[in-house]
Amino acid sequence: MGESNQDFCDQEQKSPSSNSFGCVSCTTFNILAPIYKRLNDQNCESEFRELWLSRNESILDRLLDLGSSILCLQEFWVQNEELVRMYEKRLGDSGYQTYKLPRTNNRGDGLLTAVLRTRFHVLNHQEFRFNDIGDRVTQLLHVELLDHSSHNQPTKMEKQVLVVNTHLIFPHDSSYCFVRLQQVYKILQYIDQYCKENQLPPLPVILCGDWNGSKKGNVYKFLQSQGFVSSYDIAPPHTNGGEDFSKWISHRNHRGNVCGVDFILLRNPSKHRKPLKESLMEAVLGNINNLSLKLSTEAIGPLRFLETDGSHINYSQFSQALAQLGLSGHPEDCLGTEDIKELWEHIDTDEDGVIHISDFSKARYSSGFAQQNEDNEENTATAIRFKVTKATLFPAEVERGMWPEDYSLSDHAQLTVVLSPMQ
Repeated sequence: MGESNQDFCDQEQKSPSSNSFGCVSCTTFNILAPIYKRLNDQNCESEFRELWLSRNESILDRLLDLGSSILCLQEFWVQNEELVRMYEKRLGDSGYQTYKLPRTNNRGDGLLTAVLRTRFHVLNHQEFRFNDIGDRVTQLLHVELLDHSSHNQPTKMEKQVLVVNTHLIFPHDSSYCFVRLQQVYKILQYIDQYCKENQLPPLPVILCGDWNGSKKGNVYKFLQSQGFVSSYDIAPPHTNGGEDFSKWISHRNHRGNVCGVDFILLRNPSKHRKPLKESLMEAVLGNINNLSLKLSTEAIGPLRFLETDGSHINYSQFSQALAQLGLSGHPEDCLGTEDIKELWEHIDTDEDGVIHISDFSKARYSSGFAQQNEDNEENTATAIRFKVTKATLFPAEVERGMWPEDYSLSDHAQLTVVLSPMQ
């Protein structure tokens, strides 16, 4: 199947100017749980052992041939003990340490994250469950990159990395953009909380998974505001001009639509990052603005009453809409009373006590919320940082925006990136 990523890393490591830590390769792949793979209107693949077994053996063959340092799999069929044993044995025999996490409420599938023991020492493994949001889950691995230098020279570089694997809810309609936003907010909140509780210095974060949304959405923009970038899109030659690499896809969904939804997002340590709640409210406002633009042609969920009363709402209606969208109303929700008040004041600039549809668009492109930047004062000079040296999608046709009809491993493409540590 061509050159593996581990071979690529080994070649880089032999370079005189290379870092002693070598490269780190990472693969994310939604492997399509057999309970969701429909063969026809009546049957799923899970009913036919020879079919799901053969396909998953081929998936493992592909993954082990790649030899990536990190594997992040979604839609892993955790309920099937035979399949779980097969993955754990074959990955374990190949030097991987594996962690699985089922979705809540007995949904059948979940996540599998695996790291090569020769590349990482696992310091901690955390599980995060969204029992109230689509039965989704997240894994966090706190790992230390192993130094393979032969001269054992002391280094002051921080070698720890956070690896996160997740799978966001599918956007069944436009209102689900708020659910996905809430899921991402809770993940980022959890990462910040974990770092504070463990008194960690600024660390790089590799955030992998099936995001069920594209780079055009406000969820991706929210992640960008928190310092994350799409590894594939900043890797050479994708940033060198010439061929249009922006049209890549990674999924053909159950509706037959092709889209780019699978990402390996990278955030290097930085002193400058917009406050999390401020970024959240800007993203919420962006989603509301997008929905308000559609109200003239279709009624969408809790905001449909914007079409009445002269296309305006009062504060009570606005608060009710946010609660119905799942963003407020409970202590664990994203927006509290003060947040809603601040969001309202940001939109109601003329202070007339009502919001018109046109106000959403004006507020979306006005200045940011009145919160002070929370620059991280900790020293990031010794923290390890990564540059993306290689990124590929498999099968290769998806990089050109085409879905090959003969591809049968999954309804998702496989994304792999190679990261080189920088001093």
